[in-house]
Amino acid sequence: MVENIQLTGLVLKIVRIDNPVIGFLEEDARHLHHSHNDALVVSIQIGDYNTHRVLVDNGSFVGTLYYSAFQQMRIGREQLIPTNVPFVGFGGTRVYPLGTVTLFVTIGDYPQQITRDVAFLVVDYSSAYNAILGCPTLNLWKAVTSTYHLMMKFSTKYRVGEVRGDQVVARKCYIAMLEMDNHFSTTCIEE
Repeated sequence: MVENIQLTGLVLKIVRIDNPVIGFLEEDARHLHHSHNDALVVSIQIGDYNTHRVLVDNGSFVGTLYYSAFQQMRIGREQLIPTNVPFVGFGGTRVYPLGTVTLFVTIGDYPQQITRDVAFLVVDYSSAYNAILGCPTLNLWKAVTSTYHLMMKFSTKYRVGEVRGDQVVARKCYIAMLEMDNHFSTTCIEE
């Protein structure tokens, strides 16, 4: 009969690092097919949902959540804060959002992860992506991206966290977006 249990061996303590150096090494790109011009497409947790096909776009001035993903998250439309300011989407099209919603987003793997509230514009527009992370979010996270490495790194309390892009998914999204553009072009020609 066991009356008491003792831990033996070493218990590693995670050291807090206040200002880690963020860098990329050639080995960070070892599993990629080179040469490539693929977008950085990642999977992150938005609210309570693991969300795939999230485009990381350093050139976007806003975070975007597409309405189809918003619906799948079972968030009530009453949580949207109305907005009537349009923004310019891909190809110069003017997009009117349904509203804004703030959701908590978690990136990285424990313990090198961060969770922050992120404001998204919700748009009812066709896309191969579920969401787009733009500059405001990347700056909030102090994230550094590398399209060559298809990776995003960011500072956490316990070293540098990272999120790797999925090259196969990025290529599938690219093809899907091309097919959407071809469909829209065909529609315009028929008119």
